[in-house]
Amino acid sequence: MADRLTQLQDCLDQLATQFYASLRYLSTHHSSSSTLPPSPHVAPFPATNTNPHQRPDTPTTFAAAQRELATDLVEKVQEIEYLTGTLPGLDKSEESQVKKIRELEQELRRVEEERKAAVGERKKCLGVLEEVIGKVGRVKD
Repeated sequence: MADRLTQLQDCLDQLATQFYASLRYLSTHHSSSSTLPPSPHVAPFPATNTNPHQRPDTPTTFAAAQRELATDLVEKVQEIEYLTGTLPGLDKSEESQVKKIRELEQELRRVEEERKAAVGERKKCLGVLEEVIGKVGRVKD
């Protein structure tokens, strides 16, 4: 399982891909009708299809696809918001975070001292063991 930051980065990458795919779909599947009412001051524009890749959908299909694309984008944004909300430290003040870091540093120093003591004890026990093994070896000879 990836850590939260990696999951968040993956979600942001997926959102960017979804944005691109949505825009691509909308630009290639819309009808070529004008969105503005005709103006008496401007000559009418002929409705020609200049994009050879454009494959207009029926209005019902296009509207359903728009709703689905919008839903997918909203769900991905909600997932990003959830992941952002679960990041550690967002609900704590800077002072409490600094205090926690200092406590952890003190605990690390204490554990390091315990580790050094255990290494010293291990060396001492190893010395005693080598001495006993040496005595046993001499007794057999």
